[in-house]
Amino acid sequence: MKSFLKYIIVWLLTLEARLVLAKYRPKVIAVTGSVGKTSAKDAIYTALAEFAYVRKSEKSFNSDIGVPLAILGCPNGWQNPLRWVWNMLMGAMLILFPYHYPSVLVLEVGADRPGDIRRIARWLRPDIVVMTRIGKVPVHVEFFKSPKELVLEKRALVESLQHGGVAILNGDDEDAALLAAAAPGRVIRYGMLPAGADVLGSDDEVLYERRGRRKVPLGISFKVTCGGVMVPVSLHGVLGRQHMYPVLAAFAVGVAEEYNLVRLAETFRLHETPPGRMRLLSGVKDTTIIDDSYNASPVAVAEALATLGRIDGSGRRIAVLGDMMELGKYSKEAHRLAGEEAAGVCNELLTVGVRARDIAEGALQAGMGEAAVFQFDNAAEAGKFLERLLREGDVVLIKGSQAVRMECIVEEIMAEPERAEELLVRQEANWKRRV
Repeated sequence: MKSFLKYIIVWLLTLEARLVLAKYRPKVIAVTGSVGKTSAKDAIYTALAEFAYVRKSEKSFNSDIGVPLAILGCPNGWQNPLRWVWNMLMGAMLILFPYHYPSVLVLEVGADRPGDIRRIARWLRPDIVVMTRIGKVPVHVEFFKSPKELVLEKRALVESLQHGGVAILNGDDEDAALLAAAAPGRVIRYGMLPAGADVLGSDDEVLYERRGRRKVPLGISFKVTCGGVMVPVSLHGVLGRQHMYPVLAAFAVGVAEEYNLVRLAETFRLHETPPGRMRLLSGVKDTTIIDDSYNASPVAVAEALATLGRIDGSGRRIAVLGDMMELGKYSKEAHRLAGEEAAGVCNELLTVGVRARDIAEGALQAGMGEAAVFQFDNAAEAGKFLERLLREGDVVLIKGSQAVRMECIVEEIMAEPERAEELLVRQEANWKRRV
């Protein structure tokens, strides 16, 4: 019965969303990929809001329910039937009555299983598609026959572009050529490798400030070059080269829309990245937390560990890594490789979950001492232990898939736990009930 009701709700919401698009004709920018979709969506919103009336998907509304809700501007009804009825009434009002509707929609589109994107692409028909990194072992690959099949699922969105539409691709990704071949129109590439980028990011540095004897990371700075024009960009409160990619994607959208690059750069002065994506937080005992607790995939874990390894400071580097879900037959090897990478950059390693035991095993095989590797079954145990382990000046990376609830560890050691609802992921009542 529940599945039938869900089918009816999805069908009705999708119908309303299609009618709304037909009535108001906004420019639709669809963002997909495997790593950094939400960050790219938010960066594009930041850049375009200076020039147009823009709406973005809230949180990670990227499914067959989430995309129509984003178009209608409605919240998730969760388990509340009255909320779903209200959402459908709001959709009907948008169709029947005049409304000051956004001129641009920035929509995140995800794929958990085969067919997810194709079903949405058939009716969405975006004007611009932005593809983030996919990687060799993408998240959700467990439900596909191979990584290539998942790439082809993502490619369906590129194939669905409107006539004259623009495909914006990560030129650093090995699947960029395959995706570009499917584009019916213009292709703009962004990245950090000069050979594959029309919008190039370079010269990235970590920004620090002095606090007594300590050197504390504040954010990152880098340069964006396009068409012979170079502009500097700074992002505060985050770390990692991976944060360059969303900004570069936003600049590529700006190039497609012929916006001024200097004005685009200025929009990022106050840009806030989503919670749980390499966000810098103050920890107890005068420590620094790199909160990357939103989710995890092999490529994202590798990037996060590389960032941890670049941090200067007098304290220890500690990595707290949880299970990476939905990797299927690639799971054991991916976790083992993450352990090898961790062994090369951190002084202490904590793993959380059954699958993450292979991270610990990989670290030990790579030469990390047994006294520096700690294994836990759940986030609550790991958080309590970590709080006792910490010393002044330590830098702690916390990362894992949603199911492991790594944000509970962040809350345990953050200096301002009373701000958890503001600063951390999954703080809604529906998520809190699942802990």
